[in-house]
Amino acid sequence: MEGQSFGSPWRQLLLATWRALIGAVGAMDAESLLLSLELASGSGQGLSPDRRASLLTSLTLVKRDYRYDRVLFWGRILGLVADYYIAQGLSEDQLAPRKTLYSLNCMEWSLLPPATEEMVVQTSVVKGRFMGDPSHEYEHTELQKTSEGDKVFEEEVVVQIKEETRLVSVIDQIDKAVAVIPRGALFKTPFGPIHVNRTFEGLSLSEAKKLSSYFHFREPVELRNKTLLEKADLDPSLDFMDSLEHDIPKGSWSIQAERGNALVVLRSLLWPGLTFFHAPRTKNCGYIYVGTGEKNIDLPFML
Repeated sequence: MEGQSFGSPWRQLLLATWRALIGAVGAMDAESLLLSLELASGSGQGLSPDRRASLLTSLTLVKRDYRYDRVLFWGRILGLVADYYIAQGLSEDQLAPRKTLYSLNCMEWSLLPPATEEMVVQTSVVKGRFMGDPSHEYEHTELQKTSEGDKVFEEEVVVQIKEETRLVSVIDQIDKAVAVIPRGALFKTPFGPIHVNRTFEGLSLSEAKKLSSYFHFREPVELRNKTLLEKADLDPSLDFMDSLEHDIPKGSWSIQAERGNALVVLRSLLWPGLTFFHAPRTKNCGYIYVGTGEKNIDLPFML
């Protein structure tokens, strides 16, 4: 972890900021943020005390200024020159499109544009590490067909791809593939909107150890393809997202109980760096991504 262990002034500053954050974003999000940062520090990617203090304070201001219902610290994409710190703003409808922001210093945040299919296709040709400079441009050479009369020619064209576009695309891909929420943490009203379930008291330890107890935190894809018979045992107010147990390839998640069963941790093998945690029998849960933004495309051959 960067920096030294918390001295008394830093501890007091963090505690004061944490109390303020609880009032601003809710106790569950504040506790989840601190726990997710602690888990990230265990993998050698923690934040120094001043960065933590800046993050806690600035996210409170982001929530206020942008008028979000909740603000979640999404994680950190490691670059060669600098790292991208990512946060997401959620509206009252928890599955509505999220607003994504990035920062290079945990203090000043910039809003990213929504991801599009065109962005995903365009940036799929870019390989390797992020630089850490949003204005950096990758160069990609591709063959384009041109015709003159009856003749068709192929010519090489150099395409410029901005790193900011790649950042938007990668965050969107990670969200769709491995953003996680436990069953019961959200509920769907008969009128449609998805809300935080205030009565959720956490999963039992036995449930928390099952992959079927966790959903993809996004609009369902596979659920729509299920027959009425397959949906018969589902609770429409709780089971309205896709379960992790049907993910392909099988074995793309590791699930472990840690700290004497006080914490259950899921780690994605498809997108290394994504960690989800849940403290059984409590509301405390969340996920954080700390990695290079590169997908493990060899996973099917490793299982």
